[in-house]
Amino acid sequence: MKDAAPETIYLKDYTPFGWQVSDVHLTFRLAPKSTRVISKIHFAPNPEAPAQEFFLHGEDLKLIRATIDGVEVTPEVTPEGLRCAVPDGPFLWEAEVEIAPEDNTALEGLYMSSGMYCTQCEAEGFRKITYYPDRPDVMSVFSVRIEGSPEATPVLLSNGNSVDRGEGWAEWHDPWPKPAYLFALVAGDLVNHPDRFTTRSGKEVKLNIWVRPGDEGKCAFGMEALKTSMKWDEDVYGREYDLDVFNIVAVDDFNMGAMENKGLNIFNSSCVLASPETSTDGNFERIEAIIAHEYFHNWTGNRITCRDWFQLCLKEGLTVFRDQQFTADVRSAPVARIENVAQLRARQFPEDQGPLSHPVRPESFQEINNFYTATVYEKGAEVIGMLKTLVGDEAYAKALDLYFDRHDGDAATIEDWLKVFEDATDRDLTQFKRWYSQAGTPRVEVTEDWADGTYTLTFKQHTPPTPGQEVKEPQVIPMAVGLLNPNGDEVVPTRVLEITEAEQTFTFDGLASRPVPSINRGFSAPVVLDRESSREERAFLLAHDTDPFNRWEASRLLARESLIAMICEDAGPDEAWLDGLERLLRDRDLDPAYRAMMMGTPTESELAQVLFERGQTPDPDAIHAAKEVLAQVKAERWADLLPGLAAEGTVDAPFAPDAEQSGKRALGAAVLALTSRLDGGKAARAQFASADNMTLQLSALAQIIRVGEDAEALAAFEDQWRHDRLVMDKWFGLQVGATAPENVVPRAEALTRHADFDWKNPNRFRAVMGALAMNHAGFHRKDGSGYRLLTDWLIKLDDLNPQTTARMTSAFQTWKRYDAERQALMRAELERLQAKPKLSRDTGEMVARILGA
Repeated sequence: MKDAAPETIYLKDYTPFGWQVSDVHLTFRLAPKSTRVISKIHFAPNPEAPAQEFFLHGEDLKLIRATIDGVEVTPEVTPEGLRCAVPDGPFLWEAEVEIAPEDNTALEGLYMSSGMYCTQCEAEGFRKITYYPDRPDVMSVFSVRIEGSPEATPVLLSNGNSVDRGEGWAEWHDPWPKPAYLFALVAGDLVNHPDRFTTRSGKEVKLNIWVRPGDEGKCAFGMEALKTSMKWDEDVYGREYDLDVFNIVAVDDFNMGAMENKGLNIFNSSCVLASPETSTDGNFERIEAIIAHEYFHNWTGNRITCRDWFQLCLKEGLTVFRDQQFTADVRSAPVARIENVAQLRARQFPEDQGPLSHPVRPESFQEINNFYTATVYEKGAEVIGMLKTLVGDEAYAKALDLYFDRHDGDAATIEDWLKVFEDATDRDLTQFKRWYSQAGTPRVEVTEDWADGTYTLTFKQHTPPTPGQEVKEPQVIPMAVGLLNPNGDEVVPTRVLEITEAEQTFTFDGLASRPVPSINRGFSAPVVLDRESSREERAFLLAHDTDPFNRWEASRLLARESLIAMICEDAGPDEAWLDGLERLLRDRDLDPAYRAMMMGTPTESELAQVLFERGQTPDPDAIHAAKEVLAQVKAERWADLLPGLAAEGTVDAPFAPDAEQSGKRALGAAVLALTSRLDGGKAARAQFASADNMTLQLSALAQIIRVGEDAEALAAFEDQWRHDRLVMDKWFGLQVGATAPENVVPRAEALTRHADFDWKNPNRFRAVMGALAMNHAGFHRKDGSGYRLLTDWLIKLDDLNPQTTARMTSAFQTWKRYDAERQALMRAELERLQAKPKLSRDTGEMVARILGA
């Protein structure tokens, strides 16, 4: 277990490693309790590094022997690694260590999952495999020999190309230098789903998805997604694949979604296995995006990696942006953009506004695992998008080509990335760089003026103080704006206004009438707009805005204000908004997926945050009750509309997980949610009984649970799917997520006693505890039972899997926005977790930050 009180590491203290590594040869002799790892590493002094002692990282390793140039040495071994005197010139380091993969419940380094050996080395897992400079700026060519049992581990995989193999052994060589975090090894009883891809230069690449026996039928979609990704990266970014083989392995026990190890991507099973019977449309879309993301890392992350972990956003923000571009191209671009922003607001905005706030590129950390955050990933992607908006598509493409040419094989920095754009565009990006260094979500106040045919918009930007950053400087904000005439025509097409000052004014001349502004189109900047606008103006934009995002935004704001009025003033729902929304829903020229999205309303957590920002204490029960009333009103008001929409949401064709069909099913699910309020779940029960795909079956089950008549359906679902671990994750999670708030904690508690609740498996643990934390009113019960139940399990899990535990503590990050009684209850649970003996470093840092210590 890591020390609970680690030192803080600072970006400003970066120092290159004192030695270069030319090549690494590893031999693995696999055994569950006593795997032997033999390393042979050629070191040479690094002329660009200051003098330093020779130190190799290593944790939970039993050193058997070590030699330098064949002469045995006795290093000083510590819990963090080893020190040793070394020659002044090049030398060969050899070491043999013993590790116990079967006992590695943290799922970092080399561990076992259902009898399979697998690895997870990002960020600092390689040091649990052998002694090595486990840092991303140390890159080397790796050769690997794996020796295992022909019966237990007939398939032996590692990075790069296959060199040779025989019964019980295999050798691999990766010709591309890489840091240790990209090392991968998999060994087990696996079967493959093979295919091939021919690159645009004519190179034929073997493709494999490796799975446990029985999962072969769930690989076809993932393979097609991989080939589509490879072709897209060639067409859009000019990037070809560079090895003879590309392997993907599905692993049941995995802390993350997937990992981009060079040539051997390791995936959480839930992020690659798919079939119509067992996967929802959302699963298919997520799998498609994650496969694309990990493949795109081959260039933005692997061929060009990070100098240090402070630069994590360099690879993750860029690659998320690339996978978002991919999804927009292969599915509905407007819907994809709205989904991205909704996720950003749900996950990253609260992070930016609370105790876990940090810059896209942090200045310091204690445990790097805690910085795989929405800020690094999602906000990091928004920063890339803003940069592309500012320079334009052509200049962006030119800069990316220069980036790949200049830094291929490098461990790069944000400074390297921005310098490429400066050189390609002759722009000074000094001010833009503040997006990487300043934490918090900027707020932009907008005022306007109209006189003599001239329309004026004035923007004032302000970023609220965050921990450690009290004063913020103005940032570069690309604000996409369009103007509409009173009749709904667009008089000024989208124009990007570049805001660089604390206060800045822009004018539009020669207008015949006062326009209606459409601001931050496409969510061109991740900011909060503060602008007074009337219900009538929002309704006008809902009806006429040509920007799909801002049309959705107008409806969302109308819904938000209506709900807040219902919560705070006991008002009824906004009639004008509902009328306008109904007209939109009747428009068959609009994408069904878009109309389904328009039927949604702000989340309960978002409403709580808005109330908090307005100086009011949010009441989770009142928020939930208002949303229930609004849903019932919509169902009754649109009773005559729903059958027609349901017909549009029906697919009369063989199942396909494409954008067209999934959009129709999304509309059907949104309609079913309202219909169930009118018929007591009758239509849902009929759909559940006849469903021939998981999307229909699960959306029906959700409504059956919501109306409270679920015992028979849940038993039937369990009986049908008890053999499928991923479907059972859905069964566990849906019960907690769809249950009425007053029953959430008892149901979650009961599920933890279920025979199939394997709390050591991250997917199953998150299915129950993650759903508990996401059920806003259920988690925030006034008696504190939700807080206690989650903390009980976090205390238990921390001893085995600190990484998953630490991430789950973020459920408490908004604790200060609630009433004093709830605050006291949450603080007590956080302090109880903090007081746990031998609390992990991961969890200890998170709890301290949340408490503000």
